[in-house]
Amino acid sequence: GGLILFAIFSLVMDVFKIGYYSSFYSCLSAIKIIYPIVQAIFVVVQTYFLWVSAKDCIHVHLNVTRCGLMLTLTTNLAVWMSAVTDESVHKAHSKLKKNMTEEIFKWLLKVGMRSSSVEECNCNSQICQIFKNGYFWLYPFNIEYSLFASAMVYVMWKNVGRFIDHHSHHIQRLKFRLFRRTFFVGIMLGLIILVSGLGVLILYEVQVNSSTESSKKSQALTMYYIFNIVCLSLMSLVCIGGSVIYRFDKRDMDRHKNPTRTLDVALLMGAALGQYAISYYSIVAIVASTPRDTISALNLTYALLMIAQHTFQNIFIIEGLHRQPP
Repeated sequence: GGLILFAIFSLVMDVFKIGYYSSFYSCLSAIKIIYPIVQAIFVVVQTYFLWVSAKDCIHVHLNVTRCGLMLTLTTNLAVWMSAVTDESVHKAHSKLKKNMTEEIFKWLLKVGMRSSSVEECNCNSQICQIFKNGYFWLYPFNIEYSLFASAMVYVMWKNVGRFIDHHSHHIQRLKFRLFRRTFFVGIMLGLIILVSGLGVLILYEVQVNSSTESSKKSQALTMYYIFNIVCLSLMSLVCIGGSVIYRFDKRDMDRHKNPTRTLDVALLMGAALGQYAISYYSIVAIVASTPRDTISALNLTYALLMIAQHTFQNIFIIEGLHRQPP
């Protein structure tokens, strides 16, 4: 379900890119227009393949199957790196264009900073601007799709030739009741935090980007940091509480080899490393900078809580993954 959701948004992104690049077919190479078409076909075929075959443990043509799955995995990683690079270049390009005069910007393009690029073509029509902004905002969905598909293909690759002991694991059907008290409270609190976070993010972006007064920008930053500090504090407390509850759980730990769980743990730790690095460099920058004002104190608290929250959350999730079913 998650894969299909990201696949749909990735296809919409490809449609926007095709429309955007088609506006400049006269000053672009054909490969620019062909690439999103081929990518859309790849997304459709791969999503269908994973939907049909994700649970298969293949025991014929093992080497050919492993080779094909690894080729698919590396293709997804290549698409992911391409999307991340394009998004980063687009952001840097927009910021450079905003902070420099038009003459200097055109001179940099001529020197070769992004020669033969789409940016050299004129995008004056309204439909062109819609296509441009549309595919740019949909990049995160394409990035997540590539990572999602890579994870599923990796599990399939690990399951090639694998035999499962059907007697050691009992299938437990979880009964989900929406209006059961604990589930309902959790869902409602989560939705409140989600909607509040979106509201704070929109207010922050509007005030920081549109306002020229430093006081309003300072207020937006203060609001942003206070909200995140409260959320991270609550998340840390909840994760600690969950880990304490595990200590009273009578279920045994599952020590069997499980490629899906191994991948989950590796992805959790790998994703946390990036946030640890960001928080570490933020702490170093805050400590080394002057003057130390309220924003710096909030930023320091936010960075420390981010490290604590990721640590407690990963411990809680990993402990839960190694529990036997009820």
